[in-house]
Amino acid sequence: MSDSQQSLLRSESVQNFLKSVYALQQEMERVSTNALADVLGISAPSVTDMAQRLEEAGLLDYQKYRGVVLTEQGQQAALQIIRRHRLIELYLVEQLGYALHEVHDEAENLEHAVSDRFVEAISAKLGHPELDPHGDPIPTEDGTITHRELIALVDWPLRTPAAIAQIRAASPEMLEHIIERGLSLGSPVEVLARDPFEGPVTLLVRGRQQIIGHNVASCLLVEDVPA
Repeated sequence: MSDSQQSLLRSESVQNFLKSVYALQQEMERVSTNALADVLGISAPSVTDMAQRLEEAGLLDYQKYRGVVLTEQGQQAALQIIRRHRLIELYLVEQLGYALHEVHDEAENLEHAVSDRFVEAISAKLGHPELDPHGDPIPTEDGTITHRELIALVDWPLRTPAAIAQIRAASPEMLEHIIERGLSLGSPVEVLARDPFEGPVTLLVRGRQQIIGHNVASCLLVEDVPA
């Protein structure tokens, strides 16, 4: 990576921009400036200005009216930022006793402040983990990320044992609600009933029956229980 790229990547706003493009690219082929403006809380002209700067640096492909997509170097940079964030979240939970709903904002601040050496020391301390406390994959040091085929609990077959593998909550309040219901990573679950029209979902969780809302069930991604 060139000196100019490395200089740009020291900027917190650039890091947040690249990370947001990467996240939105998981949902769309090219990311619109309006989508980025909404996520980042800035104006569309500001998004365009940043996109043009990053295109000049070779980190982004920007096309007027067609949005943006990360270049290979841009994606590598985004994955390194994501790696920092997810390792810090895991460290906060496992070593400092943070609750799951508390870690995101703390990690957002710390990811821009700590050095690469500090991040790799965290990784070593935690045994080079593959997943963060939400069940999201942690990119490797060389920028490789493993994608798992998981299914939302709202779509999981009835009366079929599963284990919670990832929690995608939209807010700290939702996360706190999920954890309070005993729905943590690795929890064994079974869908007993599912009301139509986005109605409540009846679960068996660790031998106990409980009812959760459709939105909560949508946040929980599950996988087969290992044989």
